[in-house]
Amino acid sequence: MPIRLTPLMRQRLTRRALGMITRSLRYFPELKDTAITVGYTRKHLGSATVIFRKGAILRMIIRLKVGKVTYQTIGHELTHLIQGLAHGDRSKPAAMDFERIPSGETQCDIWTLARHRLFCDDAPTYVRMPRLIRENWQNYAASVRELCIAAIEKRHSHRQYIRWLETEIGKLAKAPRKAKPMSAQLTLPFVI
Repeated sequence: MPIRLTPLMRQRLTRRALGMITRSLRYFPELKDTAITVGYTRKHLGSATVIFRKGAILRMIIRLKVGKVTYQTIGHELTHLIQGLAHGDRSKPAAMDFERIPSGETQCDIWTLARHRLFCDDAPTYVRMPRLIRENWQNYAASVRELCIAAIEKRHSHRQYIRWLETEIGKLAKAPRKAKPMSAQLTLPFVI
């Protein structure tokens, strides 16, 4: 899938950020036949735009803040492009299609975390969660990802799957934390 860089992004793009974008795209096979323009943004962590003309996709654009870029942000913006693809396809009825990612920021976060553990390097922005989980994200990332996968499955039969997910995430913070194993390092008494 070809990547086009805007002139400003060409100036700002680091080798690290380009590698992260390229690696992230591997997990989005829906975008393999699509040219994606990658631009730079100063205001937000990222944004995504799908431009249609007469029902056909004209351009797909993501904008990233290179200095603070995370896999979660890249995955979130790429998921927005997939949401845009679904809304541009007028050949299918607009009724609930459980294969499509529903529109919305929270839904985008849920599907991004569920897509692959690569996108769990930073806490999502729109899924509500206790501060404890957000501040200790690495300790909770795998559990939250599992809950996101379960929520997507629950969506087939439970209309309030996002509320269910956020309630379950809240329970993670209330569960007793596992004690960390003792360090193998020896400690010596301080003697004067």
